Amino acid sequence: MPWGEFKDVAAERRLFQRRTMVMVVVVLVMLGLLVARMYQLQVVEHDIYTTLSDKNRVQVQSVAPPRGLVYDRNDELLAENRPVFGVTLVPERVEGMEETLAKLGELLDISEEDMERFQRRLREPRRPFQPLPLRYDLNEEEIASLAVHRHELPGVEVSAELVRYYPHSELTAHALGFVGRINREELQRIDPVNYAGTNYIGKSGIERFYEALLHGQVGYQHVETNARGRTLRVLERQNPVPGEDIQLHLDLRLQRLAHELLDGRRGAIVAIEPDTGGLLALASVPGFDTNQFVTGISVENYRALSTDIDKPLFNRALRGQYPPGSPA
Repeated sequence: MPWGEFKDVAAERRLFQRRTMVMVVVVLVMLGLLVARMYQLQVVEHDIYTTLSDKNRVQVQSVAPPRGLVYDRNDELLAENRPVFGVTLVPERVEGMEETLAKLGELLDISEEDMERFQRRLREPRRPFQPLPLRYDLNEEEIASLAVHRHELPGVEVSAELVRYYPHSELTAHALGFVGRINREELQRIDPVNYAGTNYIGKSGIERFYEALLHGQVGYQHVETNARGRTLRVLERQNPVPGEDIQLHLDLRLQRLAHELLDGRRGAIVAIEPDTGGLLALASVPGFDTNQFVTGISVENYRALSTDIDKPLFNRALRGQYPPGSPA
């Protein structure tokens, strides 16, 4: 047998042992590095990553205060709040806005006007993670449909909020005024902390003049969320301070009588109590339904009001230049 075919078993064993030792050392070093890294993450930097984890898991949400109620001198309710269910979207949590809107269009009856209004709000400056309303006044069937498809719609929520309602809207339109959604200009001048979570602000009349009293103080709650951002439970809550209720000198019975006396004719009636100077009635005819403006009046309805020859949006009682006692 040739010399080259003889094997040096001892040499091969030593080579194998050296290689084995090298591999063992490498494995031990890597395990040591892994253990050291685990120790750093779980012990040394525990507080840091716990805080980061809580930020992902726990969120601080603003709780809008209930708006104060408005009464006449005889405790007749002129402005109240009623719960309304609507669908809202948080753009930062929506995975695909166009696909999500298309899916919602299949589940709900969303008008072109609602969609245009949402797209406009989406382009306007807003607070981060602020829910944007898409549609209000959902019925039970629509709420159930959204609940069934909830897992397919990240960033979409069915929310209940208190919305202003005027039971005598046309009678008190010009005297009481109305609230509406906060626009870009108002967003620049309001207190961003106290109005966090609030979507409405007084636009005219009493609602605007006494905005500071009627609004109240915002509250907060710490909520636990899942990976999709859906609320699992409330961990801590600081209740908001409701706005103050106010009582006007206005007498709803005289206000109604003034409207009846005008009988749909263009004009204004103002009744003042001589002893106090308080307004007992402030009627401007024709009036308009202020409830249309609360959640956003449609373009068609606003155009009809603004182009009406009788000018229902014009406050004749305050802005009309009539001689005292004039029937004109």
